[in-house]
Amino acid sequence: MHRSEITIDLGAIRHNARRLLEALDGAELWAVVKANGYGHGASEAARAALEAGASLLCVATVSEGIALRRDHPDARILVMCPGDPAEAREARLELVVSGGGKIPREVPVHLKLDTGMGRWGLSELPQPTSNVVGLMSHLATADSDPAFARQQLERFREATEPYAHLTRHIANSAAALRLPDARFGAARCGIALYGISPFDTDPAEDGLRPVLSWRSRLAQVRLLQPGESTGYGRRFVAERPTWIGIVPVGYADGFRRDMTGTEVLVDGEAHRTVGTVSMDAVAVELDRKLPVGTPVTIVGDGLLIERHADAAGTIGYEIACGINSGAGRARRVVVG
Repeated sequence: MHRSEITIDLGAIRHNARRLLEALDGAELWAVVKANGYGHGASEAARAALEAGASLLCVATVSEGIALRRDHPDARILVMCPGDPAEAREARLELVVSGGGKIPREVPVHLKLDTGMGRWGLSELPQPTSNVVGLMSHLATADSDPAFARQQLERFREATEPYAHLTRHIANSAAALRLPDARFGAARCGIALYGISPFDTDPAEDGLRPVLSWRSRLAQVRLLQPGESTGYGRRFVAERPTWIGIVPVGYADGFRRDMTGTEVLVDGEAHRTVGTVSMDAVAVELDRKLPVGTPVTIVGDGLLIERHADAAGTIGYEIACGINSGAGRARRVVVG
């Protein structure tokens, strides 16, 4: 029996892609499936997004693009970080150029302008060569500071206006949903495609459906007497007789140590995790004795990744990317 089960709902990805296309109002949707589709499965996520109307796939590395090409022989695939043009040409990938030097001629190229992210990006646009098919930039604060995002948009618009016949793209998920001026010709959307809010709120507020659910069970139930503890470091010491359940999921599975105190659903009821999260287990405080095997929902059934991210002081992206279904840690099920 697997310790936990991760379910990926491809129907939710298709729904989210259609929702983003609706918000983009005519601009193309480019699906970001880097980092194994933010932990959801790159190839399957790509297929669902393309079926729903996405017109290009975005990855971070040439290696990711090559792996994706095997399952998607006809898709446009854009590599967004620096890569080898020869490898990209062989796999029929498009490349982003974000540093100085000559523009490679053997592959379709997108020139990336730094408008305020202060990371990858050209300080000014060179004259596009004939194989340049796109102009792009990267918003730093679309989810948190729309005023600065609009400054970036104006810099991008002004710099790229002479080349408006090329596809211009700067919007991410947050901008696609909330900043109409950012749409241009296409938007590169990742986190919203997976039904996780770029604003760390309930994704339903933007018409999105969570794609991933994660479930386990109680593997052991025991009664702690006053003064007894559970887990490393005795971070939880019972003040009264207290039932606890042990869930066979820990930080090696992606249930992070700093998620102590977050809630999970035990037989549909919210219960907080207590003590130190270990590599392979976490303890849950119960209000009564429950049988071994009682179902535990970690994500799903209304319990959002965003709740765990808030408990850990991070963002939903990091929680999703950290869930581990490899090496026999969890059973992975794809539906829809």
